[in-house]
Amino acid sequence: MGRKKKGDVVDGWVCLDKPFEMGSTEAVSRIRRLFNAQKAGHAGTLDPLASGILPIALGEATKTVPMMMEAQKVYRFTINWGVSTDSVDREGEIVGRSDVRPTVEAVKAALPSFVGEIDQTPPRFSAIKVDGARAYDLARDGVEFELQPRRVTIHSAEVTDAPDAADPAQDWVELAIRTGKGVYVRSLARDLAVMLGAEGHVSALRRERVGPFSTENAVTLDSLEEMVHRGAASEGLLPVATALDDIPELAVTDQDAFSLRQGRAIVLLPRQVETLKSRLSDGSRVVSAFQGQTLVALCQLRAGRLEPDRVFNLS
Repeated sequence: MGRKKKGDVVDGWVCLDKPFEMGSTEAVSRIRRLFNAQKAGHAGTLDPLASGILPIALGEATKTVPMMMEAQKVYRFTINWGVSTDSVDREGEIVGRSDVRPTVEAVKAALPSFVGEIDQTPPRFSAIKVDGARAYDLARDGVEFELQPRRVTIHSAEVTDAPDAADPAQDWVELAIRTGKGVYVRSLARDLAVMLGAEGHVSALRRERVGPFSTENAVTLDSLEEMVHRGAASEGLLPVATALDDIPELAVTDQDAFSLRQGRAIVLLPRQVETLKSRLSDGSRVVSAFQGQTLVALCQLRAGRLEPDRVFNLS
């Protein structure tokens, strides 16, 4: 007999508005303890020096985390001009100074160069592994190493705030970007400063959206603790299927639901296949199967059949 798992069966997502200076791992641990959940994970690390949206999956929701890793993200951040640091944020050691203060017009003119598919080199202070070690550990130890550029996508970038034009101290600019996976805000700030012939670093960073999770459906740790205290923790949970908002749904019969849960493919009617194909994004075959309001499985559409990839144990 298998060992009984510690904790309660809790399934769903917490859209956490992570506070500044808290790491993603600590945030997951706090949420897991609050719900006394058996299993927890997060969709997309958020640095301690950043605040904002950190989707945390509990129980069966952890099976949908890979879908969230592909989700678009929105960041709002401030670049302070005049000083560059080795970590490209305010915690790093100063490595450069300059009196150059790019104008808002110059920043706006430069931003299109960073929109679309671009090659971006991650910052040296990042969690990327180099020969088995984290890059930030090597950087702190003064080890020389080189990170290779990666192909990433930035869908949009705009200036959202700046000092008044009459203010002689144009020391900062605030930007908002919408990105695909793998984009480093600090790398964008570093490369933008280089293009403008300036020194700069990220002084504030907030993530405002990860796919369907945003500031609009977010909760804070304080509010969650209050819900737990009054026995209403479920108010802070979003359904497992929240992560699947852009995936076509198919209602299945009780018999088909049983087959999918057993790991067996089901045959679709031609009209069902055509409807699903018309709703699938380019290159995708992923379909979510529902029995009434209950998520049954994530499936692949192949040759007129739905083949289950991930089966959910939800009631």
